[in-house]
Amino acid sequence: MKTRLIALTSGALLTAAALAGCSAGSSGSNTGMGNMPGMDHSASSTDTATSEHNQADVTFAMAMVPHHQQAIEMSDSLLAKQGVDPRVTDLARKIKAAQQSEIDTMNGWLTTWGQKTDMSGMNMSGDGMMSQQDMDALKKASGADASKLFLGQMIQHHQGAITMATTETEQGKATDAVALAKKIAAAQTAEIATMKRLLASL
Repeated sequence: MKTRLIALTSGALLTAAALAGCSAGSSGSNTGMGNMPGMDHSASSTDTATSEHNQADVTFAMAMVPHHQQAIEMSDSLLAKQGVDPRVTDLARKIKAAQQSEIDTMNGWLTTWGQKTDMSGMNMSGDGMMSQQDMDALKKASGADASKLFLGQMIQHHQGAITMATTETEQGKATDAVALAKKIAAAQTAEIATMKRLLASL
């Protein structure tokens, strides 16, 4: 009888200790992951940095994704051509690579925020967006004319993106979104200067 009582008491103590350990481990793990710095674009970073956001953040991401997608379409159109200045094709490749990565990041935020990531059918005129007529003109252009048209259009396109990014910097709440907006504004301001130099040399 005494042996049985000791065994039952020991079992109860072990069970309680195990449950306490699981609870502490779970809580500690979540807290540690949520506060871990330097995890840019990871799932835990997205959950943490975008948990507090406002409508400006949503508007920024929903508008910038199709804006970037059009820049990629413009770059693809140019890269499919022959006789284009290699400096211009190099720039188009860089724009395409950078903006696809940013699209993936913003779509991740939109998913976390419970927003749709398919912006087809939305009216995306303004903010430097090209019309269908503009896109058709770029597709038809060739050689030096294509280089000049691409640069002129992309300068206008970048200027629109900078305006959108500036609005997000001033009004946004999600830290990652504001940081990306600042990055876009800085990078595209530098690219505009490069494109203006290239345009003047053609």
